[in-house]
Amino acid sequence: MGSPPICSGSQATLPSKLESRPPRERAYVALGSNLGDRAAHLRKAREALASLPDTELVAASAIEETAPLGGMRQPSYLNQMVLLETGLEPRRLLEACQAIEQQEGRQRTERWGPRTLDLDIVRFGDRRVSDSDLIIPHPELSDRDFWRRELAELNSHER
Repeated sequence: MGSPPICSGSQATLPSKLESRPPRERAYVALGSNLGDRAAHLRKAREALASLPDTELVAASAIEETAPLGGMRQPSYLNQMVLLETGLEPRRLLEACQAIEQQEGRQRTERWGPRTLDLDIVRFGDRRVSDSDLIIPHPELSDRDFWRRELAELNSHER
């Protein structure tokens, strides 16, 4: 005859849904608009980013009006940056950003041209990505004072 099973008295626990999801990373996404109802485009972008799967909009910087870059004659931009916590991979976040831009009427006709909405991934955790269509951290970060101001504002939300 075998001996009876040994029970320690502790109860087994099943992993929760939160424990089974991949860890989230902090992503900083720049929003810009200089065509149409600029403030509405930024608001719709914030709402769309907040509704992405496994993504939370943690904070948004103040909105700032800036001159266009690239030397083309065009209207001023409204700019803002948001801080996301996301389980999405950088490529998936880029694809989502491009879909949001298209929903807001973005047409990619000329570099530095006017646009209803421009979404740029500025930073994504500590990741470094160097693909032909996705570079993280964003290569223009050092050239955009307003991005650095917005990042500084959002850094107060760092863990």
